[in-house]
Amino acid sequence: MRWLVTGAGGMLGHDTVQELLDRGEHVTGLDRAALDITEPGAVRRAFDAHRPAVVVNCAAYTAVDDAETDEARALRVNGDGPRLLARACAEHGARLIHVSTDYVFSGETLPQALGSARAGGTSMTPYPEDHPPAPRTAYGRTKLAGERAVLAELPGAAAVVRTAWLYGVHGRNFVRTMLELEARRDTVDVVDDQRGQPTWSADVAARIADLGATAAHGVFHATASGECSWYELAREVFRLAGADPDRVRPTDSRSFTRPAPRPAYSALGHARWREAGLAPPRDWRSALSEALPLIRKEMSQ
Repeated sequence: MRWLVTGAGGMLGHDTVQELLDRGEHVTGLDRAALDITEPGAVRRAFDAHRPAVVVNCAAYTAVDDAETDEARALRVNGDGPRLLARACAEHGARLIHVSTDYVFSGETLPQALGSARAGGTSMTPYPEDHPPAPRTAYGRTKLAGERAVLAELPGAAAVVRTAWLYGVHGRNFVRTMLELEARRDTVDVVDDQRGQPTWSADVAARIADLGATAAHGVFHATASGECSWYELAREVFRLAGADPDRVRPTDSRSFTRPAPRPAYSALGHARWREAGLAPPRDWRSALSEALPLIRKEMSQ
């Protein structure tokens, strides 16, 4: 198959191209300079030149706070761009795998959202793939617009892959920031009232490659299994780096006021992977222990 990956200059786009190359696939990765997905002419030329059988859209406006005052621009990239890609896929008979986000949900804790919790009340039920979206931010609204456009334009031939709390070897991310702060500060304050699933971008890339080899379509959640708070994640980063986890101190979201509210709870369920005959994502701790040495190696270069 011929693959085309948009947004290939980003963390997930880079890893997706590499994963496909490692599998021996014929893949073309285009960054924003090479393909602006909001320009119809640019999209048409890319399809004519590369004739993809599968398109992976990793291009996105991801500045969550800036979107609050620039929603129109975010919508062009996150809503209009995916629609153009989906229409081009329909015209060329290609499949589309579109990357989305946990921000399409309200981010409420799941006892409020679903009315259920596991024993003890401290571990909530993750959002299933078919839970009704209810974005609370401009970023979430624009990403939901992209999901709906893709699924409407390509019924039966598009997969929406929602992910969250991404980190990787390439680019800025929370794990890398914690490693940098560990080397510079005696203590680090990290919020303990937001829960989610730290997810290695390389693992998401592998899931995307798996999906492309099947006829599976619809919505999938590509996040690590398990869940934790940002505070717990930071402690695990310190521990794996050989530092004292007690140097990480808990705080709450009020200490870091931002224009766009962050989800209090954004763990996602993974039932659709089993339905498609694919393994669900692995536990976040296992992925982090494998990824951290690679991130530290890249930082040292």
